[in-house]
Amino acid sequence: MHINLIIFRDMKFKILFIAFFLIVGCKNASKNETNAYENDLEIYNFDGIEKFLETKDGNIYVVNFWATWCAPCVKELPYFEKLYENYKGKQVEVILISLDFPHMYDSKLKPFIKENKLKAKVIALDDPDMNTWIPKVNTTWSGSIPATLIYKNDKKRFFEQSFTYSELETALTQFLN
Repeated sequence: MHINLIIFRDMKFKILFIAFFLIVGCKNASKNETNAYENDLEIYNFDGIEKFLETKDGNIYVVNFWATWCAPCVKELPYFEKLYENYKGKQVEVILISLDFPHMYDSKLKPFIKENKLKAKVIALDDPDMNTWIPKVNTTWSGSIPATLIYKNDKKRFFEQSFTYSELETALTQFLN
């Protein structure tokens, strides 16, 4: 009988111990879900990025090339976020492709995403062969940023400029019909 009580007490302790770690683990998992960029950042070479530039599913894609070190890019990012918020659920996808240097992902890019609470999809392009991939995005692109590609299926427009929100929304509306 004495041995059964010890086993029961030991088992009770183990159950409490497991329950505690399950609760703590769930809290940490939900924290990571709310801020996906804290630890994870999707990083692709150009071959991986191409799928974001050529999707033909009837949605409108607004793809902005930017970097944290580019002042005009940072200035216009709130307009892309506003566009994302105003058109989510309306078959409009906003994708922010960062051209930050790989050594800056942890020190600049991830903190920037977190501090600015970016909700649009942010991915990083890590492909040093820009002379090959820039003309694949658009043959007229000089490579300067900010630059934006808006497309729906086979209809595409490329902008090598900064936007105000009004200009961005006007460019988008050409694809809403």
